[in-house]
Amino acid sequence: MKLVRIQEMENYILSNGTVSLDDLCAEFGVSKNTVRRDIKRLTEKGIIEKVYGGVTAAEKTLVPFENRKVVHHDEKFRIAQYAGSLIDNNDFVYIDSGTTTKSMFEDFPVTKEITILTNNLDIINSVADKENIDLIVLGNHYQHKTRSFVNVSDPSLLKKYNVNKAFMACTGVSIQNGLTNADLLEYEVKKSIVQKDNTLYLLADTSKFGKSTMLTYAPFSRIDHIVTSGELDEQYVGFCKENGIELIVV
Repeated sequence: MKLVRIQEMENYILSNGTVSLDDLCAEFGVSKNTVRRDIKRLTEKGIIEKVYGGVTAAEKTLVPFENRKVVHHDEKFRIAQYAGSLIDNNDFVYIDSGTTTKSMFEDFPVTKEITILTNNLDIINSVADKENIDLIVLGNHYQHKTRSFVNVSDPSLLKKYNVNKAFMACTGVSIQNGLTNADLLEYEVKKSIVQKDNTLYLLADTSKFGKSTMLTYAPFSRIDHIVTSGELDEQYVGFCKENGIELIVV
């Protein structure tokens, strides 16, 4: 499948830094023409840059997931803590996979009784012993690289859950490409959640803005509230005002 190959090619380039066209042809068993077409899509996203005889990861490329937990830690913690305060008694919420959402329930009040739908291993571990929280887990296959469960065997399962608030993370976000991530299986879960009629909160530190990866799971205009860690560029502030998106800086 072309989309899967491009995603795998992106991960391969990010892991190796700089690779030749011949390396990519051998790794993925495709012709140079096919590699060039795939590279064109990746360069348009700003993920890689062309060099003589090959490609290299762009300087602004996002940090691999396994290393993200040590980057912008304080900002992510503030965002997560504030997001947790937005949850009211009897809410039914979806908590997305990602490093920004993981600390939402560290100091969550025991007086609030809520239900959580999630595929995030860190969230599952943090609320498993909280008697005031009912937990519904998605996915039957665990991905180590994203610490999340994917592969929802029955797609209609997501449609039946009427979550009233969805707290989403992303690998990158831009006005042009919307909310993006780099994993095809996670993409399917995220896209199903944002298509439902719920209030959508995007939790993203400032480093995520102006960047995008291969898969867009929601347009920027779908966001209802953004919780971020600092002032955004005027283009984002203006877009939020024009589209009724609440911008919260913590």
